[in-house]
Formats: sequence, structure tokens, C-alpha cells
Amino acid sequence: MPWRVAIPGHAFAPVIVFIPCSGNGCKPGGFDGEWLPRKCPGCGWLAVVGHGRRRRQSHDRTHHSIRIRRGICSHCRHTVTVLPALCIPGAVYSLPARQEALGRLADGETLETAAPVCRDPDRVADASTVGRWFRRRMESLRFFFSPTILAWDFYAAARILILEPSPP
Repeated sequence: MPWRVAIPGHAFAPVIVFIPCSGNGCKPGGFDGEWLPRKCPGCGWLAVVGHGRRRRQSHDRTHHSIRIRRGICSHCRHTVTVLPALCIPGAVYSLPARQEALGRLADGETLETAAPVCRDPDRVADASTVGRWFRRRMESLRFFFSPTILAWDFYAAARILILEPSPP
């Protein structure tokens, strides 16, 4: 069981850091998955040290899984996970796979046929999963929804709205 030191006012939650697809901000000639920030996003100290690597599911045309780098802050004990830009936290399908499925939906395919092509042929996204990706994308755009700001002036409403007796 991992040990943790209780620091008042600090919550123990993992910190996720995204790195760009290109090598900008990474070591020259280095692999993006090997980059690790030295400054802790939680406390701001230069105290992040390597804490190993792990495999993570990332299904798309070219991957079954990818290796991601982990670090730990020696000051506040937060774990720092470094995800490449193609990963979505908590999702097993990568961003290019989701974009492929949404592109197929935009081309007029059904939910069943719009599932992304994966390297593993047994790993096909369900139609309900593709539909959920589509709904979340539409909700994130926000221009389909009207604003929900409503202001009530009860005194003006009482002057305008006249109570009428209900018919028998």
C-alpha cells in the first residue's frame, strides 16, 4: 500500500500534465514520453523526480497501448502523470480514434458503422459509445443551446399578470 504524508490544506489527487505532439518543450531529440516536468504543478517547487513508467490503453489505428511517464514531488508527494496530447484522461480510445468516428458521423454514416478502426480487430467501439462521444462534442460547442439566464422582477410581474378566476 502506498504511503502518504498528511499535509494540512493539501488534497492527495494525481496531477495530469499534457505534453505537445511535437518536441517543443522536450529535450532535443528525445522521445515525448520521456519528458518530465521538474516544477510541481501542485506546490510549485522544483522537486519532481522520476517515479517510473506504466502502460496505458490507447486504442487507435497504430496503438494497443502506450508507455507514459510518472513522477512524484518530493515536497508535497503529489504524483505527476505525463500524458501525450493524443490521450484523454480516463479514456481507452485515443483522440485520433474519436475524431475518426465523429468524422464518419459527419459524413452520414450510422452509429454502428462509424466506429473507429483499431489495431486490435476485437476492440471495436460500441454504437452507444460513439453516440456518447457525439453528444459530448455537441455539448462542448455550446452554440446549440440558448443561455439560461433568467431575471425575475416579481413586482413588475404582479402588475402585468392579472389573476383570473378559473372557469367552472
